[in-house]
Amino acid sequence: MTSNYTYRGRHRAANATHTRRNIALVGASTAALAGLGAAPAMASPVDDLNAQIAEGALDAHDSAQDQAAEVPEQFRDVYEQGVTNLTDVVAPGALDQRAAEQAAAEAAAAEQARQDAWNDTTNTPCPVTAKACVDLDGRRAWLKNGDDTFYGPVYISSGAPGEDTETPRGTFYVTYKVKDEVSHEFNDAPMPNSVYFTWSGHAFHSGDPDVDSAGCIHLGGNDSAVFFDNLQEGDEVFIY
Repeated sequence: MTSNYTYRGRHRAANATHTRRNIALVGASTAALAGLGAAPAMASPVDDLNAQIAEGALDAHDSAQDQAAEVPEQFRDVYEQGVTNLTDVVAPGALDQRAAEQAAAEAAAAEQARQDAWNDTTNTPCPVTAKACVDLDGRRAWLKNGDDTFYGPVYISSGAPGEDTETPRGTFYVTYKVKDEVSHEFNDAPMPNSVYFTWSGHAFHSGDPDVDSAGCIHLGGNDSAVFFDNLQEGDEVFIY
């Protein structure tokens, strides 16, 4: 809280006794604000009573801390700690619980923001002419018509680091498709829904998106089927 208060020292300097008395007064005010002077109806459950006390204590804590700027600077730390200590006495654990709830809410908001950014396919380098877009660093791919994304983004994996395994970046075009492909290079390993976009063996195909490939784009089974059905020879693929 910003305050223009200036302590001018018109009275004698506060001593330790005065400081303790001020903290005690703050404590009494906080307890009163916590609702200790007004007992709830006897029919109220204990949990409701504790919740009311905690809510009142937290409100009183916040109100008292908002006044910290009004306290002379040399006593401010003692004042703030006194308010916190009293709140812990009136409502044990309430401050910690609120802090944990706030931290959880902030973490959830940050995760939602990250997810929203991951799902946002606007303002990417992918050109309007591309039918399939692949963001290697973001581990995602999507299908589009012009500026409109009609499928995805979906989670992918790509080539493992290395000169012979990394997935190339740039503009490519679908060369051919094989529904029930197998990899002769890797002991006839199945590569369902293969959509090749280079003549060097790079393709979209069904695979584990949590496992690096040897250069292809791994898609989950359902996703690979959608890519296979929607991509045709000559369609532009942009990888960045």
